[in-house]
Amino acid sequence: MKYHQMSTQELVNQFKTNPKTGLTQQEANERLLKHGKNELEKPKKRNIFLRFFDQLKDFMILILFIASILSFVTGDYAEGALVIAIILINAILGLVQESKAEKALDSIQKMSSPHATVMRDGVELVIIESVNLKIDEAILTGEAVPVEKKAGIIKEDEVALGDRINSGYMSTVATYGRGVGLITGTGMDTEIGHIATMISEAKTDQTPLQQSISKLGKALAVIAIIITLVIFGINIAEHYYFDGGNVGWEVWQKSFMASVALAVAAIPEGLPAIITIVLALGMQNLAREKAIMKSLPAVETLGSTSVICSDKTGTLTQNVMTVTKVYSNNKIIDINENTHVDDKLLQLLTYGVLCNDTKVNLNEENEYTKIGDPTEVAFIDLAITLNHNPIEIFTNNPRISELPFDSERKLMTTVHDFGNKRYAVIKGAPDVMLRRSVESKKSIKDYENANLMMTSEALRVLAVGYKEINPTLPLDKLTHAYLEHDITLIGLVGMIDPPRPEVKDAIKVTNRAGIDVIMITGDHKNTAMAIAKELNIIKSNDDIALSGLELDNLSDEEFKKVLPHVRVYARVSPENKVRIVEAWKAENRIVAMTGDGVNDAPALKTANIGIAMGITGTEVSKGAADMVLTDDNFTTIVTAVEEGRGIYANIKKAIHFLLSCNIGEIVTIFLGTILGALIFSGAVTTLTAVQILWVNLVTDSLMAIAIGLEPKEADIMNEKPRDSRKSFFADGLGIKIGWQGIMLGLLSFSAFVIGYFIYPNTEGATGDVLRAAKLMNASTMTFMVLAISQLFHALNVKSEKKSIFKTKFNKYLLWAFITSLILQLLTIVFPFTRELFNLSNLNLVEWLIVLGLSITPIIVVEIQKLISNLINKRKRAV
Repeated sequence: MKYHQMSTQELVNQFKTNPKTGLTQQEANERLLKHGKNELEKPKKRNIFLRFFDQLKDFMILILFIASILSFVTGDYAEGALVIAIILINAILGLVQESKAEKALDSIQKMSSPHATVMRDGVELVIIESVNLKIDEAILTGEAVPVEKKAGIIKEDEVALGDRINSGYMSTVATYGRGVGLITGTGMDTEIGHIATMISEAKTDQTPLQQSISKLGKALAVIAIIITLVIFGINIAEHYYFDGGNVGWEVWQKSFMASVALAVAAIPEGLPAIITIVLALGMQNLAREKAIMKSLPAVETLGSTSVICSDKTGTLTQNVMTVTKVYSNNKIIDINENTHVDDKLLQLLTYGVLCNDTKVNLNEENEYTKIGDPTEVAFIDLAITLNHNPIEIFTNNPRISELPFDSERKLMTTVHDFGNKRYAVIKGAPDVMLRRSVESKKSIKDYENANLMMTSEALRVLAVGYKEINPTLPLDKLTHAYLEHDITLIGLVGMIDPPRPEVKDAIKVTNRAGIDVIMITGDHKNTAMAIAKELNIIKSNDDIALSGLELDNLSDEEFKKVLPHVRVYARVSPENKVRIVEAWKAENRIVAMTGDGVNDAPALKTANIGIAMGITGTEVSKGAADMVLTDDNFTTIVTAVEEGRGIYANIKKAIHFLLSCNIGEIVTIFLGTILGALIFSGAVTTLTAVQILWVNLVTDSLMAIAIGLEPKEADIMNEKPRDSRKSFFADGLGIKIGWQGIMLGLLSFSAFVIGYFIYPNTEGATGDVLRAAKLMNASTMTFMVLAISQLFHALNVKSEKKSIFKTKFNKYLLWAFITSLILQLLTIVFPFTRELFNLSNLNLVEWLIVLGLSITPIIVVEIQKLISNLINKRKRAV
């Protein structure tokens, strides 16, 4: 038998206590030794240095170490130092991300500090005595309205957390009335402790970006090693063959340096830094859009989101109980600022304000401030909406007496003087009010029909009425029996926490973007269903709602079958939320989960992207989340997803650019190594190690970063979410990178061949001197074409489908292009730089050839895009 099913005496016997005097101090001390303090367990913390070195175990980090060593070997100390800096930055960022769970648990520790008064010689508890007790359990159950608590037995075996009206929980707040409880659990045995355990056990998965980068790093490492060995082996073999078996130390050194330089070029070691920069700038953009990101990878994860599990109260709705309909003067009236106020409606709103405990004031900005129960505040807002001052209503009709609300009567009564007459004003449950009214049978039937219509729309309905009383009657005679019978009804008031006006349009965007929106709430099913239908979260008869208890009764297989059709989960527990998130993740979906309470924290941590509320959210939820909304608005989530998609698209473009350029460099060297001996009758070096590294530096830095800052494409939210299981190279991107890289390599090698054979021998050189001069000329043209063609190629990756002439202007790319081009040209302008890079001075014809070959990638890719778009257009037409 569970505690909520036990009587007070059974609980007293179970825990061997006394309801009036509590435990003796001796008994309390003994139990303290046995069960421990009423605090949450603290996880063991590893040394910060060990945690730091854990970050260096990642495979991509090891590859970066290798790249830095190769850079030092080739004499590029600046690049080697830069790579080391990148490694340290990534390790520090990883360490920061790892601390998220600790912060969440620390927040719970602070929340669970003692707040209770206990009895000696007289926290999880069961209520054994209560008087009008209400407890705000929003942080635990998500329910916005305080829950009425009362002593007694709940017979059902399985009862949702929010429906255990005879139980109270650690860290919740009593807002009304008083009560006495018997403690049944402390520390980790409480509901809060249970949540703390779930948070500590929740696993944090790698983001899609981290998974893709990890796979990419491994693939590039293998490729780089193979290329290094092949190029080095062929170089040595060619020299051995053409030099008559005489391979000196200089040949070994140059071959090794060239091979190692090519390996460095093959690994885009600047990629992590570029990704970090793009993500960091994305974080800044999101902050301006009222979304605070707590980790860099989470920015990109947003773009992969295919399921958003959203809380209802405050995120999809306004978190303000609002009167939307009233039944007055025999008709149902929709309430808005233009509603006509006749005498009956004026009486209804006036009496609703008077029978009310809300504290209303005007602040310095002449705005109303209201403190009270949400349903009572709704009456105040009704008066304000209809242009009546609630403060004046209070002042003109002072309260003489009152009978506070209690859950047994379901009524509240206040007494006021109106001129020479005195009235009792009563509000409460319609069924109770109707039974005690003086209305005719027809009028009661009309009220019942109106109540049915309003509740069918998930409105919370209260009736308002009055009774004229004798003004000379002593106040001690104003009892329940006298005041709350023979009531004259004025009308019914229907209220709901309405949807945010902008959310409906935001959900249209998610539908268009292929993102499923799931409502998960602690509220009742009918209320949640009404909001879900209004927002088009529920769109067809196939869409259903489940309560937490209904979910508990489903096996994993049964749940898997209905999962795609469940659009609303109501009265859910923390375990339910985690199960829902894990079910979607098992379907290989990227799940974003919103929440504001302690009960949401485990699910926030389990989700791919946890989103906490900045205004209403607890410190625990914020600690467990990856993102915090400063406006608690669902629309901000959609904006953040769009930003995340743009960030991923730009990272993908940067990788496209870097890898195609790297392939171009590899192809250039490989063709020179393989075909050079056949075409030029001897071993040749297409590019020196210094030239390779310089091209790599000029093209892989500023240009790649600028591509990462490309403006979002206008139709980015018209596409379905990407499949997180797919690599960067899916959907034809790998083929595109391959053929474009080969194109860049062929163009560069063509420059080598042309440069060799058109060399103008103005000095009349012959033999080895002439051959060396021709090879230097060829290498110079190759060096220029390889670098400049890559700069032009950066324009190709601005859009996968659109012509560069139809894409948005990117000022960063323009300045990066100009800067990189100037840097490249400076290598040939001055005699000392020509000597440093082993270059010759080109004539006008050679420059025209360099320019023609360099702009060829744009012409080829533009033609390819045009043909692809025409084919796709024809397919759509068919």
